[in-house]
Amino acid sequence: MAVLKSQRVHIAFFGKTNSGKSSVINRITNQETSIVSAVAGTTTDVVEKSMELLPIGPVRLLDTAGIDDNTILASKRLEKTLKVINRTDVAVIVCDARGIDDYENDLIKKFEELNIPFLILVNKNDINPVSEAELSKIYTITPHVIVTSACADKDIVFKIKNEIIKLLPDDFVIQPKIAGDLVPEGSTVILVIPIDKEAPKGRIILPQVQTIRDLLDSGCLSYVVKENELKQALDNLKEPPALVITDSQAFKQVSEIVPDSVNLTSFSILFARLKGDLAEFVKGAEAVEQLKDGDKVLILESCTHHAIDDDIGRVKIPRLLKQKTGKNLIIENYSGHDFPPINGYKLIIHCGACMTNRREVLSRILTANKAGVPITNYGIVISYCLGILPRAIKIFE
Repeated sequence: MAVLKSQRVHIAFFGKTNSGKSSVINRITNQETSIVSAVAGTTTDVVEKSMELLPIGPVRLLDTAGIDDNTILASKRLEKTLKVINRTDVAVIVCDARGIDDYENDLIKKFEELNIPFLILVNKNDINPVSEAELSKIYTITPHVIVTSACADKDIVFKIKNEIIKLLPDDFVIQPKIAGDLVPEGSTVILVIPIDKEAPKGRIILPQVQTIRDLLDSGCLSYVVKENELKQALDNLKEPPALVITDSQAFKQVSEIVPDSVNLTSFSILFARLKGDLAEFVKGAEAVEQLKDGDKVLILESCTHHAIDDDIGRVKIPRLLKQKTGKNLIIENYSGHDFPPINGYKLIIHCGACMTNRREVLSRILTANKAGVPITNYGIVISYCLGILPRAIKIFE
């Protein structure tokens, strides 16, 4: 099965213009992924490349524009470069004999704020070796330092992989489960998948596919039904299922059919745990009770898609919020990897994040916390508004 971009370890390369970032990436990929030139500012936008980097596994490399770019489009390029930080799992700062100064130090501060592990790669050491004084300064910043040459060092790829492995947190080395760790091996799990306007023609949506695969890998018996087939499916089973997982849009109907003695949750809540911070999202949902007339709520989606008449983020959740609170709320929607300014919002509701990586979601949670804005996700806020959140998260306790 092909590995999705969102499941790959995102390794981003930062540094001044002509520090050799592109040359380093080309050595790792063993192809001309990024254009290399002596002209400063050759990399004008973020260049991305997916590959298998053994023994790390599937990764996505991101080559960014120089952080000291002084061309006409410099501010726009720098803005895009800095946005890459939010989806970076491991950062590589590439410098040369110029060493580390305010540009790199500003990056390091951002990495430390977001708990992003980083290493410093001192490049071009065959042409212009970095001074001992500068090297000592670099080692005071981090012990993860590589002194090398993208052009002359035949072991550069090994050195980079070795340092990245040291920096990777455990949850990237050990791939977390979606649902398979919640029930014993051999258990029966019913997955309720509505085939409605939002279901892509001839397919089911990504979180559902991933959950089915996770259950198969965990030795569970998956029983996939539509919401109007759920009662028949329960009646057909000799014993109750260990878990029922539903699309959030069918939560109310499914909760009325599934006995209280059977664990129930949603795909979106499973992904709140997989991609974000379940406890923080549950806490954020409680802010619904504090909403007042005129308060602004941001509904945040990781991907862009064509909105239908009964779209979950533009129609269903806003309708539920207004029914729950009885308030005239200002609902705003935002899609994509960018994280918009959040000052002035009283609540952020994040999608299931199937199209982005965990680092980006955690970064958004951290940013929201710093700004004092509660943040939750689709499945959690839906179950909260329906009054079934305690039941929907009981299996995680």
